[in-house]
Amino acid sequence: MAESEAPPGLGQDLEPYLQHLVVERRLAPRTVAMYRDALGWLSADAQAAGVALKALQPHHVRRFTARLRERGLGPRSIAIALSAWRGLYRWWGRGGEVQANPVEGIRAPRAPRPLPKALAVDQAVALAAHVPQRGAAALRLRDRCIVELLYGCGLRVAELTGLDARPGPQAAGWVDEHEGTAHVLGKGSRRRSVPVGGPALQALQQWLQARTEVAKADEPALFVSRQGTRLTASQVRSRLKALALEAGLPTHVHPHMLRHSFASHLLQSSGDLRAVQELLGHAQVSTTQIYTQLDFQHLAKAYDAAHPRAKARS
Repeated sequence: MAESEAPPGLGQDLEPYLQHLVVERRLAPRTVAMYRDALGWLSADAQAAGVALKALQPHHVRRFTARLRERGLGPRSIAIALSAWRGLYRWWGRGGEVQANPVEGIRAPRAPRPLPKALAVDQAVALAAHVPQRGAAALRLRDRCIVELLYGCGLRVAELTGLDARPGPQAAGWVDEHEGTAHVLGKGSRRRSVPVGGPALQALQQWLQARTEVAKADEPALFVSRQGTRLTASQVRSRLKALALEAGLPTHVHPHMLRHSFASHLLQSSGDLRAVQELLGHAQVSTTQIYTQLDFQHLAKAYDAAHPRAKARS
């Protein structure tokens, strides 16, 4: 969330819920940070209204939601805040600390859903084939492997950084080189397996050979920084941006754009929406259906460029 004023801190009564999100639900750090901000606003507004958090009623929540709009939050940020609040009261309810959830039934204002941005097929292939020019040789192999797994498997950046070099009881995810499969832990702690293509497996083997030059002896992470510790999502975004510039791509590239590209290109070729849903790890097929709109845009552009009657349509 981005506000003009800094979100307030949390009281001790809310910290256990944040720990629950981190330890039990295993939400991504960025999501936890947004939830923390939302709970800070809830706590501050309840205190200003002179109402205990566990005594809030729906009319309080509606008023606090309006305050979020006054702070300049958009519909998506307000939806995230309501999700954080709703989850808090559900958690308290399971523990018998509240009798009802005052956030149930309260919805955020609707926002137009922008289409995800995907690379053209030739752009994505050019990026995957690009040989990094800067940095230590081992880290260049790491970066190539990162691009191959993001685009070749449609991984989220948190799934990528959560991969370990070898399977184990504590491993959130790993790549089985013999099966050619990536096993990842996705949103909502849902596990899934994704096929890994030949170029990605080759890039992985090269990186694993070079990884020993960089990784600390006790570091389980598959992808490590030059300090030898697990690579962060922020570091992946930075490296991908630099690689796209090196490869001459005309647009800013981020990890989720490669996931969008994976989904869009696969749907264009196969038309199998259910298969794409499974590969992406979407709980609902409606989430995957947005890529059918990208597929139609692709077809419309081809029509406009090639059909002799396209000008009549426009």
